[in-house]
Amino acid sequence: MTRLPQDSSASEHFQQLAEQLGGIARLFGDRGWTPATSSNFSVRLGSDRCAVTISGRDKTRLTAADLMVVDLAGNPDGDYGAARPSAEAGLHLALYRRDPAIGAVLHTHAPNSVLTTRLQPEADSIRLAGYELLKAFAGITTHDTAVEVPVIANRQAIDELAREADRRLDATAGVCWAYLIRDHGVYAWGADLAATLRHLEALDYLLGIELELARLGGRTGRTWQGGQA
Repeated sequence: MTRLPQDSSASEHFQQLAEQLGGIARLFGDRGWTPATSSNFSVRLGSDRCAVTISGRDKTRLTAADLMVVDLAGNPDGDYGAARPSAEAGLHLALYRRDPAIGAVLHTHAPNSVLTTRLQPEADSIRLAGYELLKAFAGITTHDTAVEVPVIANRQAIDELAREADRRLDATAGVCWAYLIRDHGVYAWGADLAATLRHLEALDYLLGIELELARLGGRTGRTWQGGQA
């Protein structure tokens, strides 16, 4: 059983967040975004802790028992036995350390995010411009804008991947609520779980449109930018 924070109000809050996250995970499962126990999710519990999914658990049946509390260095807050946080928890923690306003991080293997990076293996970013749905991203109030989504080369060394993600985000101008990992999937974040889900759904929809444009011989030159990261 997951050890909850000692404070009773925090414990109730934890359970509410776990229920909310479980609903999101089931939604992702229905969409085919979390195959074979893949993907990982987290939510901030305060300035110095977060709850993150335990490695190897079936995300389509996610409950509070499938989450563990860790500090922002990845140290468990309690005795979880042999359970370990997701192998990619370091990417979540790097985002929380980067910006105290980030309240949740969701990572999936949604097909559109993987297909996009495979279709253009040399691209180091995806440019999304002119869409009304860009206003789903926090900080954007008009369709007359563009969002650059970094594409990062996959690697197994999570610390190196987190440092590269930080570097790429530092170099990205304007609003940025997600990045893609080539041949892997997407990381999205926001002020809370609702905002993060909105960002992830909007990005997936827009990537789907761009993929369809590419299939129909559309505007791939406008969309995929640069050389490999």
